[in-house]
Amino acid sequence: MAKLCPTGMFDKVKPYLLMVSLQFGSAGMYIISMATLNHGMSRYVLIVYRNAVAALVLAPFALVFERKTRPKMTFSIFLQIMALGFLEPILDQNFAYLGMTYTSASFTSAIMNAVPSVTFVMAVIFRIERVNIRQIRGLAKIVGTVVTFAGALVMTLYKGPIINIIRSRNHASSGTADDPSDKHWVTGTLFILIGCCAWSAFYILQSITVKKYPAEMSLSSLICLVGAVQSAAVGLVAERHPSAWAVGWDTRLLAPVYTGVISSGITYYVQGLVMKTRGPVFVTAFNPLCMVIVAALGSIILAEKLYLGSIIGGIIIAVGLYSVVWGKSNDYSSPKEASTALKSDGEGQKLPITAGDGANGVIKK
Repeated sequence: MAKLCPTGMFDKVKPYLLMVSLQFGSAGMYIISMATLNHGMSRYVLIVYRNAVAALVLAPFALVFERKTRPKMTFSIFLQIMALGFLEPILDQNFAYLGMTYTSASFTSAIMNAVPSVTFVMAVIFRIERVNIRQIRGLAKIVGTVVTFAGALVMTLYKGPIINIIRSRNHASSGTADDPSDKHWVTGTLFILIGCCAWSAFYILQSITVKKYPAEMSLSSLICLVGAVQSAAVGLVAERHPSAWAVGWDTRLLAPVYTGVISSGITYYVQGLVMKTRGPVFVTAFNPLCMVIVAALGSIILAEKLYLGSIIGGIIIAVGLYSVVWGKSNDYSSPKEASTALKSDGEGQKLPITAGDGANGVIKK
């Protein structure tokens, strides 16, 4: 028994380590992507390379480790994978990157915390999620959703004074009142929110697809492959000059490799893995950590302006997020029940509310 204790303890700690590591990885994605876009790399090209790298990295592992457990591909699953590739790489990543260029990396990561609430609203609209307003947890979901959108509204309409931390004061010239991003703050926010909606739809469909195709690594590699092909079709139309597709030994190479491996590859896999063992609510609870990390690194590395409105709005969004998470926590009291709920196709099925990197996951994001 004594020898089993360390293993048992590691099994308990493992999901926490995975999710905390994932937030650091996601934070790096925001910073590196922003730096690359600032240096002139096309977002269309970045998305193509990001997903292509992810597919190339994941495919060999999927072929080896899941060769005996991979289910057969059906036409229905194929269509779902095509839709997943369109929702995440095409819609989410494109709009999130575009919104990021109009605002900032820290602002984008904060707004992306609204994904669980957006998912909840979409689930209610499509009658996938049921809310009992007579129960306190049902009210918590509604109040948390309203609070989350209030936080996003605060971040959009109120900027307030600049909060100078660490090195940001030394780089005041990069963040003046005449900064082009200031003129498109509202527009950038709208683009990010469109990305949030696409990301939420992605998670709804992912929760359905993973139960029919329970090979997480194979599914992740297929989503990335389809996303690369679809985004390449869009990119070839948008970027016709060969110079736009050139990469060098700089962030133009680092960004696709990092975001491809960490954000579009490992993130998909780890989210699915943790979701199966600990339930979807557990995944969501770690999102605000990424927001804090990005705010700190964005100020230090990118010399981004950090506004009081962004801090207040981010805190409000985090409060709303945890209200929704608390309201959802009773839906899955154990991983076993979460797995059972995900496999239920009947009326009144509970929708898992998950999160990941956005723009990613930008991804994502």
